[in-house]
Amino acid sequence: QVQVLESGGGLVQAGGSLRLSCTVSGLTFDRAPVAWFRQPPGKEREGISCLSCAGSVPYYRESVQGRFTVFRDNAKNTMYLQMNTLAPDDTAIYYCAAKTSGTWCTTSWYSDATYPYWGQGTQVTVSS
Repeated sequence: QVQVLESGGGLVQAGGSLRLSCTVSGLTFDRAPVAWFRQPPGKEREGISCLSCAGSVPYYRESVQGRFTVFRDNAKNTMYLQMNTLAPDDTAIYYCAAKTSGTWCTTSWYSDATYPYWGQGTQVTVSS
């Protein structure tokens, strides 16, 4: 059974930083590309980042490029999302998702349908 667990969300002031963690069990983590999604209030869920199995090839949504960084520690089965220079528009529930097909993030890395395994999300709130 695959389990995905996000943690690290909370309340932060604009300009501040948070680091989210995603721990995945029940699969071979170093064979699983992992992605981060978020769902702002009243909006649809959107993909914001994906990282290849070895942690060498990241992809980012334009709105977070240069501010957010993904990295992974395969020995700990954990994917991280370092969020810097946070703004109120970053307020959302953040989700972690994983797949076991392929080594790399595909051209559809930002699509919900790409990932069969999802966490329950962690709330990030950025105050002005």
